[in-house]
Amino acid sequence: MNVKQIKSMSKEIKNNIQKVIIGKDEVIDLMIASIICSGHVLLEDVPGLGKTMLAKSLAKSIDSTFKRIQFTPDLLPSDVVGLNYYNQKTGEFEFKKGPLMSQIVLADEINRATPRTQSSLLEAMEEHQISIDGISHQLEEPFFVIATQNPVETGGTFPLPEAQLDRFFMQLSMEYPSFEEEMQILHRFRSKNPILDIKPVVESSEILDARKSFTEVFVDSEISKYILNIVRTTREHEEIELGISPRGSMALFRGVQAFAAINGRDYVLPDDVKKLVYPVFTHRLILNGRSEINGRNINNILSEIIAEIPTPVENLEVI
Repeated sequence: MNVKQIKSMSKEIKNNIQKVIIGKDEVIDLMIASIICSGHVLLEDVPGLGKTMLAKSLAKSIDSTFKRIQFTPDLLPSDVVGLNYYNQKTGEFEFKKGPLMSQIVLADEINRATPRTQSSLLEAMEEHQISIDGISHQLEEPFFVIATQNPVETGGTFPLPEAQLDRFFMQLSMEYPSFEEEMQILHRFRSKNPILDIKPVVESSEILDARKSFTEVFVDSEISKYILNIVRTTREHEEIELGISPRGSMALFRGVQAFAAINGRDYVLPDDVKKLVYPVFTHRLILNGRSEINGRNINNILSEIIAEIPTPVENLEVI
């Protein structure tokens, strides 16, 4: 699959999602780039902005198996991954698949489950397999986790530890719609939910083909240096306690390749890096006490880092 085919496939998925979701073009593009990169997405925002609707629309646009898991404090790991049970009729133990044994999984309100249940996602997200009673079960590809959480209501929740946050390829936010967008939402949903009419427009095999070929997108050495300069600056910044790890730098490298591909380019531009650095890096950085006292946030500091580092100026487009 070449970049033109990846762009065409991505456009079909995006147009299908836009039958339900209004005005979130950039978020949709980043979601598609994530699934092509075999990454997972954390959608963090206040309730009612369409996080679950976006996840369902993406899942229904791809001909694949889909399950939604509502995370609650009483949810057990076996409720997520499955379990072996004794079948009295056959006299043997049998494996009952959990909802995690699906290609696309929506983990709704993940921070409401206990750390023990949250950790049941770790092996699946990283290794694309689960282990039950010492037996490993491979997950069917393309495997993609979309988790949501509400950052406002923190009572009775269990914040995700840094190790688990790092498993997410991107952290995205829906944000409030504009006046015109919300007017369109009111009219689009007045009679019925348009997601009921969403049909698959892409085969899951097409996603797998895109995963094999997007890495062929050219990344100039100056772009690679640009990425590493940003990464190393986060490690040395006086207001950052924990900077970006090699896993984070690789995520940004692969992310800009996929983003270029869905835009029909076989080369990466500096603007691709500037666009993806926030969703890929924000949840991977930990600020120290000095930044909190000064009322600073991660986005402020990332913006300053990007402004300080010289942008590659070669005419990369013609390479």
